[in-house]
Amino acid sequence: MNYKYIFPVLLFSGSVLFAQAKNDVIVPNENLIAENIPAIPKSLSEKIKKYSESRGANFTAIHPNGQELIMVTRFASTNQLHRLSQPMGARKQLTFFDEPVNGAEYEPTKGEYLIYTKDIGGNEFGQLFKLDLKTMESTMLTDGGRSQNGGITWRKDGSGFYFSSTKRNGGDRDIYFMNPLKPAETKLVLQVKGGGWGINDISEDGKKLIIGEYVSANESHLYLFDTQTQKLEAITNRNDRQIVQGSAKFSKNTDEIWFVTDRDNEFDRLATFNLKTKKINYFTSAIPWEVSNYNLSKDGAKIVFETNESGLNKLYLMDTATKKYEEIKGLPIGLVNNFEFTADGKSLFFSQSTYDSSADIYRLDLATNRIERWTESEQGEMQKSDMSAPKLIEWNSFDNMKITGFYYPVSKKFMGKRPVLINIHGGPEGQSMASSLGSSNYYTNEMGVALIYPNVRGSSGFGKTYLASDNGFNRMNSVKDIGALLDWIAKQPELDKDRIMIMGGSYGGFMTLATAYEYADKIRCSVDIVGISDFNTFLKNTEEYRRDLRRVEYGDERDPKMSAFFTKIAPLNNTDKIKKPMFIIQGTNDPRVPVTEATQMRDKLKAQGNTVWYLEAKNEGHGFRKKENVDFQRLAVIRFMEEYLLK
Repeated sequence: MNYKYIFPVLLFSGSVLFAQAKNDVIVPNENLIAENIPAIPKSLSEKIKKYSESRGANFTAIHPNGQELIMVTRFASTNQLHRLSQPMGARKQLTFFDEPVNGAEYEPTKGEYLIYTKDIGGNEFGQLFKLDLKTMESTMLTDGGRSQNGGITWRKDGSGFYFSSTKRNGGDRDIYFMNPLKPAETKLVLQVKGGGWGINDISEDGKKLIIGEYVSANESHLYLFDTQTQKLEAITNRNDRQIVQGSAKFSKNTDEIWFVTDRDNEFDRLATFNLKTKKINYFTSAIPWEVSNYNLSKDGAKIVFETNESGLNKLYLMDTATKKYEEIKGLPIGLVNNFEFTADGKSLFFSQSTYDSSADIYRLDLATNRIERWTESEQGEMQKSDMSAPKLIEWNSFDNMKITGFYYPVSKKFMGKRPVLINIHGGPEGQSMASSLGSSNYYTNEMGVALIYPNVRGSSGFGKTYLASDNGFNRMNSVKDIGALLDWIAKQPELDKDRIMIMGGSYGGFMTLATAYEYADKIRCSVDIVGISDFNTFLKNTEEYRRDLRRVEYGDERDPKMSAFFTKIAPLNNTDKIKKPMFIIQGTNDPRVPVTEATQMRDKLKAQGNTVWYLEAKNEGHGFRKKENVDFQRLAVIRFMEEYLLK
């Protein structure tokens, strides 16, 4: 066996009886390393099945004819590509891999083949593949090694595409050109320094690229690249610090580009930049929220842009000639995951989810404002009455800063004070949105556990000051925001302050571990998923293409003062203060938060005699993506909650 699994003591003997008992429990698959996790009865798996079989659908590409699209959904273990040719039509699956495929692009003239990316075991070294839609044959186009390849941008005539890749040295994200019919002739066209470079757009004639340089969540820059002379010119001023300038697209006015920026404002605004005069015009100042995404029609006459308003999305339609815009009415209140014009500019495809539905695909007729549903994803056996609706809550932290989050109450059938699960997002510049709980509705509807998803300082969506307020030496202030949330919970008559579990992934995993030692007397237990246990070791071991980008956010461990600060706050160095049970979950192939962050934390807690459960997936990376692993993780977390939160 390739796993460690501890069964409870059985009050009988004999191999036949043992085998019978073993058949009554869920055994981890061969890719899972499970330590100190007690037996999980099959009856629990059967009970949760009602909640664990839902799926969603997101579109990833529209055919040049505008009449069919490529979508992503899951019917077996992982997300795969499917073709959809009519509203509510049959979905034809195109890829059948063990690894997920979450995106693709059509060849832009005839749509005879797709380009998609796929990695191995969650290692995030995505390779480019060509899928011939006639023969259904896939061909790898890139080197197949330890390189990241993606961000493809087609020439309008379909003669090839530009893409970014770290293949030169593993750390710098250069720009290449490839004709996918002749991949051996791929050329390096722009050599850069750093892992934050990418292509924003290509001009109609293919002679110019807009290149973006991401420095941090608070700073990015734009450049113009001449594909013939291979000369790179700065559009924005590289000396402008702490300003976001990104998501740029060519306007139909050749001297102008569209982009999103927070210059002279708390939130990202949609704006134009005149390439000759350097003048910037802002168009969404009247909306006191960030413009999180936008899309330009092929003829440049229309823009649809999305706002993020306290964790909910709205769509607006703009006439680029008059610059007037208005909200697109009639959409359900929820989250918009993706949107794109058809080639004729008459329709808009988009994916949307709400608190009581998974993501599905819709088509909006812009002339009539008629919305046509293209998919209706299954929710398993869950009914809308089984699903908890989020409530926006707020509390004041130690310094009186207002913090918000989403609170999902338990079903009304539960009486008395209810236990609480606090689930902290990663990033740290992520954001918890008013989304569907999906399978986590089991917690609120079957276990009577309330869920709270906080947006502590450093979260996106609340302005650049809030976004930067946890950087560097201010790191522990975000942990204090959780401390203030614990105080808020204590004041709520329906919540039990003595039964609180903390859970989080990635940076949220660090927050979970830090809360475990800072507020050990106020929590019952913790679940750390791919979390950082020491920023010094994390920055040393994370993949090279990420290292400098993370240093801007967290601090530079090469600075002795910062290194000393990291040593002081590291959960790994504060394990003596952790008193409550801990469950650590990790993917072996994680390129972001290496597996050593988990194992060193596990080993130190075990050496101290702490209660620590451990689950590692040998075929996963930064979080679990394969359904069989996700299902076992969910069951193990429920057992952990039954053992240490509910009692």
